[in-house]
Amino acid sequence: MALSKTTQDHDEIRTWAEARGAKPAEVASTEKNGQTGILRIEFPKAKNHNDSNLKEISWDEFFEKFDASGLALVYQDVTTEGAESNFNKLIHPDDAAPKKAAKRSSSAASAGKKTSTKQSPAKSSPASSSHAAKAPAKKSAAKSAKAKQG
Repeated sequence: MALSKTTQDHDEIRTWAEARGAKPAEVASTEKNGQTGILRIEFPKAKNHNDSNLKEISWDEFFEKFDASGLALVYQDVTTEGAESNFNKLIHPDDAAPKKAAKRSSSAASAGKKTSTKQSPAKSSPASSSHAAKAPAKKSAAKSAKAKQG
């Protein structure tokens, strides 16, 4: 599995992006009530490269908005196959903290329900996500009680 890194260091971000020909951009009309709009790192060969909603901005403007929003960049240097990776995601560092698994309640435990959390490995796509997912319950309390009786 390719390892991802997280940074807020401007030089590290700029060096990584420029090595891939990427430039800082923002999504037009996403600023609201004086808050920073959506920032992107735009790659020359990406599907959305010619999107009219993407507006190239300077690195100074990008980092000013990046810092004002308290963002961090999650990125990969190489894919699992060893090729150069463009995977990146702008996040709030608080969102990157691992979530604690919820304790099973006594009613869920007695009904035979199980819950789990897992994180998806980073993929080589900016649209990838690593949100925790709960496994669906396999038996309802009624089925579980009926099974115990029979």
